[in-house]
Amino acid sequence: MNADQQFLEYVIKALVDVPDQVKIVRTVDEMGVLLTLEVGAADMGKIIGRQGNTAKSIRTLLRVVGMKNNSRVNLKINEPVGGLKSAERMAAAAPTLSPTPTSKTLDEAMADLKLE
Repeated sequence: MNADQQFLEYVIKALVDVPDQVKIVRTVDEMGVLLTLEVGAADMGKIIGRQGNTAKSIRTLLRVVGMKNNSRVNLKINEPVGGLKSAERMAAAAPTLSPTPTSKTLDEAMADLKLE
């Protein structure tokens, strides 16, 4: 197992509640190293963090590990089976906006502002 994969496994298993569900696949191509991470649905929030800050930090640390080994390391986090899809997650987080019952034309709005 390579240093970048070992590092990622160590960090992720320390964060999650069910370390047995952590799976890391390492692939190398012309773009560099890609580490694909899968965790249980219940642990996904711990890996992403608030506003994605934990995931961003892990990616930054992986880039440092990669620079030390003269390689470019990227992290892909797979959606767990049974987890919310991106569109569903965004729809759940977005406030629902109802149209205003009385819509005005541009001319009416300008008249209200008295900008004429």
